[in-house]
Amino acid sequence: MFGLSWDTIARIDKKAIELALGGKAPSLDGLRFIGVDEVSRTGGHQYFTMVTDLDSGRVVWIAEGKRSVALEQFFEQLGKRGCRRIRIVVSDLGGSYLPVIAKSVPHARHVLDRFHIVQWLNEALNELRRRVFGGAPRDEVGRTLKLKKWMLLRAYEALEHRHKLLLARLVSVNRPLYRAYLLKEQLRGILHHPWLYVGALLRNLNDWCSAAIRSRIPEMAAVGRRLRPHLDKVVAGFNSGVKLGLVEAINGKVDLLRRTARGFRLPEYFKLKIFQRCSLPDNPWADVVL
Repeated sequence: MFGLSWDTIARIDKKAIELALGGKAPSLDGLRFIGVDEVSRTGGHQYFTMVTDLDSGRVVWIAEGKRSVALEQFFEQLGKRGCRRIRIVVSDLGGSYLPVIAKSVPHARHVLDRFHIVQWLNEALNELRRRVFGGAPRDEVGRTLKLKKWMLLRAYEALEHRHKLLLARLVSVNRPLYRAYLLKEQLRGILHHPWLYVGALLRNLNDWCSAAIRSRIPEMAAVGRRLRPHLDKVVAGFNSGVKLGLVEAINGKVDLLRRTARGFRLPEYFKLKIFQRCSLPDNPWADVVL
């Protein structure tokens, strides 16, 4: 309409976002509760490390990569005084993040996001399905589970009645798959129950880990062994009062932003667009998507 090239419009857009942010990134002042996670930058194996302020629900820092160096840069920029203010860090058990968190904020409580535990369960259940029925199943049950594997992975209460009946018929013909599905739903119930006493929560988590390890299902036993050393991080989430699902909700926004724009050629521009969408919710520029 105005005879401008897309490169010119992109430069205008970047300048407008920087003006709204007051710089190339939001301020790191006043951080107490933070969430750390990686998000795909290209839809493939190139990532951003993102830090979210769980008080305000806004992304405050982004760096390329998902290794320890990326998170170390955040704590260096935050400074010693800022690190002392951090009280809670929510993350998964990514091996590259744990040593950096322990070194930079040893006084903070490290909370394991329940979303990632359910993700482990779904991955284990899907691996079991593939192992039992093979890559190209020949029988009707295997073919149906391959096409409708989402029924195994979705929360049971979210399924329609007809899908619950079909799922019950499918898993009943295979004992290991049935037991694994029950273990998945049992742990989901433990994680979503409003526990009044953390002692009861810890006891139930310990019992579940023991049952998973004794189940003789390698995929579920691996989840039990992986979870057991970190039960204190799960329990800490019930006492923290922070929004544990906020980080994954923001990851979903970033993924939608990337797919809507068909990807971003320049990582720095993508960072600004993430800040625009996830750090300026009350700013009119956040409604602009280029």
